[in-house]
Amino acid sequence: MTKGKNSIFTSKEARRNLLLCVIAVLIAIVFLFPIYWILAMSFKSDAESFGKVVTYYPHNFTVEPWLMNLTDREFLSSLKNSLFIALCSMTISMVFGVPAAYGMGRYKMPGSKSFLLTFLVTQMLPASLMLTPMYLIFNKLHLLGTYWGPAIAIASGSVPFIVVTLRPYFKGVPTALDDAARIDGCNVFQAFFRIMIPAIKTGIITVVVISFLNGWNDLAYSMTFNVKPEMRPLTANIYRFQSKYGTKWNCIMAYGAILVMPVILLFVFLQKYIVGGLTAGAVKE
Repeated sequence: MTKGKNSIFTSKEARRNLLLCVIAVLIAIVFLFPIYWILAMSFKSDAESFGKVVTYYPHNFTVEPWLMNLTDREFLSSLKNSLFIALCSMTISMVFGVPAAYGMGRYKMPGSKSFLLTFLVTQMLPASLMLTPMYLIFNKLHLLGTYWGPAIAIASGSVPFIVVTLRPYFKGVPTALDDAARIDGCNVFQAFFRIMIPAIKTGIITVVVISFLNGWNDLAYSMTFNVKPEMRPLTANIYRFQSKYGTKWNCIMAYGAILVMPVILLFVFLQKYIVGGLTAGAVKE
């Protein structure tokens, strides 16, 4: 009798797991279909992309849209701008955000909760609200028309995220590690770089990736603070395939595929660190 009940429960659990797998696959298809459509369109010819009949895969496979982008000097210049701005904003964010998170996580300070609340509120402010005051400040500092303007602006939004995410990590590291490092002759800076940073490697990888992507995906700051076309990033130059004669959708899709490729690759190869890092830093005291 007991054996029969166990088999019934096992079959119900198997059916439930199968149903959940089917639902997960359907959700994945819905979310991944736009990426597939971008790639499929990027390999279509002009005639097929403008055709009245919708094709769900390239019948006339061509790499011409990709070659038009990768061999274009304006595209390569925009790629260099995006990469430089993303790396600069990531570096600035890490230099200021990680030590701030360390101080708030390891030391008791008066008003630390109010300070943390300020960081949380800062994350809620939209970029459009910050454009005017930042523009006036950067104008006084002669940062308009430079790469540092958008890099600093992007970092100002990434630093609160880094502090809020890494603070629980630093707080969870046992104080015995600090004491052991001091006994071994390490000063504060040596203990920070040799002990603390390796101890929270997952969180560091998470904030590095997110900070880089914030700079890579930026449009508002770069368009506002860099008025020169040759200094604009990839996100600002996708419109160049639109003209009075029509829109080259296959070239736009190839452009978009190149733009999102770093994002996809980073999440594919670092997803276990990113998911684990965001989950571990989700509880904020």
